[in-house]
Amino acid sequence: MSNTNERQRTGLRARIHEKPTLRRTYRICVGIVGTLVLAAGIIAIPYPGPGWLIVFAGLAILASEFEWAQRVLHYARGKYDAWTDWLGRQSLLVRLTVLAATGLVVMATLYLLNAFYLVAGWVGLEEWTWLQSPFF
Repeated sequence: MSNTNERQRTGLRARIHEKPTLRRTYRICVGIVGTLVLAAGIIAIPYPGPGWLIVFAGLAILASEFEWAQRVLHYARGKYDAWTDWLGRQSLLVRLTVLAATGLVVMATLYLLNAFYLVAGWVGLEEWTWLQSPFF
């Protein structure tokens, strides 16, 4: 069954690549979708959740049509694996320091995006103006 699906995908892609205008349009669409997913992943990296998974999904989308993205995806996977291996070998103090630094990045971006003041307004603490971002 997977061979049938693979042949269908290959056939569809072959038909797309036969027509230059359709191929260009397809590549542009893949580029736009892949870039949007990649950007969302980069934004999500410091937050709890699947930030790196989203980054790799965006790169995989781009790699389906662009050779440079295949190279970046391979390189990024290697660096990510090396980082997680290195972090796993470190002492508890180093791992907690990395966790604290990540938490500070999250808190800073939430502050700059005015999330704290927004939540304060929900619970009736509008007078806590020190929670308000300088950008809003």
